[in-house]
Amino acid sequence: MGRKATSIDRQIELLQERGMVLDYEVPKIKEFLLDIGYYRLGFYWQPFEIDDKHTLNPGTKFSDIIALYYLDVDLRNILSRYMNRIEINFRTKLVYYVSNKYKTSPTWFVDASAMSSAYIDNFNKYYDDEFIRNNKPIKNHHKNYINDRYAPAWKTIEFFTFGGILKTFTSLKDEGIKKRIAGCYDIRDVKKFINFMTTIKQVRNVCAHSAVIFDFHTPRGINRIPAFEFNNDNRHSLDSSIKVILYILSQISTTRHDEMQEDIERLFDKHSENEVLKDIIESKMGYNF
Repeated sequence: MGRKATSIDRQIELLQERGMVLDYEVPKIKEFLLDIGYYRLGFYWQPFEIDDKHTLNPGTKFSDIIALYYLDVDLRNILSRYMNRIEINFRTKLVYYVSNKYKTSPTWFVDASAMSSAYIDNFNKYYDDEFIRNNKPIKNHHKNYINDRYAPAWKTIEFFTFGGILKTFTSLKDEGIKKRIAGCYDIRDVKKFINFMTTIKQVRNVCAHSAVIFDFHTPRGINRIPAFEFNNDNRHSLDSSIKVILYILSQISTTRHDEMQEDIERLFDKHSENEVLKDIIESKMGYNF
């Protein structure tokens, strides 16, 4: 859209000028543009652009762009549902094992014997008045225990993001506790466990912000473990990230693992007869039918 806002009619003209096959009636196209937005849909026709003027590959159909958009939405919803299970499980393991290690220090997250100094020094940036105000159990704790600087770990960490949980884990001084938690997911190497959880965090952040997922690639390669192989030896693809999610999920619940795998396969199979989408699923996501 450049640097100046344009009307829906002009947006349709731009699509035509760039070679888009508008295979919906104009009212339906306007409905999509007003619902999803020209700019957001641009992320989904970007793979079909052939030059820096946004000219589209001949034969690019608007209906395929819409289909790719909804494939992306459905995939994010599936991944979010199962990553939520992983997040809760990881949080529970962290709070349980560390709190029982430091039974006399319920606020071990600011205890210098338990946590790195860098973590403690930055903790108040997150545990501030807004954090207390926005989380009712924390607010009630301070109302009932006015002399407490912090609520106990089992209350406080309940309101951490996935990234916050992972940061807390990596900042633990006791390598034994880290190994014990990683071992809950049948991973002996703590660095590999952190690599896996970082991958999941990155996918989760994309999904949480409703960003584009079909062309997701991890900035750093995913560590290898014997449990699965990467398609085409690609340790950065979305398919490889999905394998990581499935692996961690399998250590929590084989039922949930099987459900997620079936949901993913069902979603991709649904679009496999569309050659355009099938190619994107294979080339962009790294999935093999």
